[in-house]
Amino acid sequence: MRIAIAGAGAVGRSIALELVENSHRVMLIERELANIEPEAVERAEWVHADACELASLEEAGMESCDVVIAATGDDKVNLVVSLLAKTEFAVRRVVARVNDPRNEWLFSENWGVDVAVSTPRLLAALVEEAVAVGDLVRLMTFRQGQANLVEVTLPEDTPLAGRPVKALQLPPDSALVVILRGGRVIVPQSDDALEPGDELLFVATAAVEEEIRAALARESGFA
Repeated sequence: MRIAIAGAGAVGRSIALELVENSHRVMLIERELANIEPEAVERAEWVHADACELASLEEAGMESCDVVIAATGDDKVNLVVSLLAKTEFAVRRVVARVNDPRNEWLFSENWGVDVAVSTPRLLAALVEEAVAVGDLVRLMTFRQGQANLVEVTLPEDTPLAGRPVKALQLPPDSALVVILRGGRVIVPQSDDALEPGDELLFVATAAVEEEIRAALARESGFA
């Protein structure tokens, strides 16, 4: 894929390095000349331009990109880049960085954003996931909040131990998509037995998260 990244700061460069290692074609767009360091990501295409200017994006060939990542440290810039990418260049996938969680509500399809990544929220979720056992933790949001990835770790004394996956009475608009067990990734089947310490990952709408928590509480005795 051809991927454009607006913003060649520490975040943009780190993303670019990962992507080029995975054999993607990456274009880094940076407004500040001092941040243009081709040796930092040698296999990327570097463009000195303002990603908020339509003419600059046209000259860079934005229309040929499959994905655009707005990764600057300015939420206003990331929103403008996202909107231009989607409305002017019909980019299929637009990912935007949210710097201030208070602005998270703006990063929606109205501004051309397909996926919003809030670093503070993600870090908080990862901390919760690491320490919370027996409680539902939201790890990330897909598609402007229509669905979330949520996780629960079964405690050592769970009465669910040995019971099949089909014993979980999950609400509509939710699905158990994977079980993490030690170093294994298990795609759950209805007769698979659950074990203490299992990390259960669900995809669910926000509206039914409480119902999932209630279903697990009914089955296992934790709230």
